[in-house]
Amino acid sequence: MKYPALISALLAISATGLCAKEPPAEKPAAVSRDVSAAEVNGTWKCGKDTFKIWALGNGKLQVAFDGVFEYKSPSGPMANEGQGEGVATIAADTAVFVPYGTEADGKITLKFAGGKLIAVQDGTCGFGHRVRADGTYRKISSRKPKFGE
Repeated sequence: MKYPALISALLAISATGLCAKEPPAEKPAAVSRDVSAAEVNGTWKCGKDTFKIWALGNGKLQVAFDGVFEYKSPSGPMANEGQGEGVATIAADTAVFVPYGTEADGKITLKFAGGKLIAVQDGTCGFGHRVRADGTYRKISSRKPKFGE
């Protein structure tokens, strides 16, 4: 060993409890920035799930979600579907979306970062069994989506 005396001293200090290993320092939180309407407007996809979003102004977004959970059954392929529409409130780069009529059933947090939409669902939001909005979505169109379809 190259430094036996130093290692022995460090082991002795550690054994006495004078040297406690501290948890790693937390990384500073990324600074949120306001996203533009152009960054949020459009249609976003993750697999077969879709978000349609349009900025309304004054910190509000019109949002529609269509989700699918596919599975195999003894009868063949099946799917559960879930839809939700409503107005989300956005601050900086994060919006909170609660589909109409599901206020007690949950919410979806939408974070716009690096040209992606990251969705995190809390609760069922009134969707079909195992239908979830969670995921990282990519924008497939910047055109104004058609709502109410």
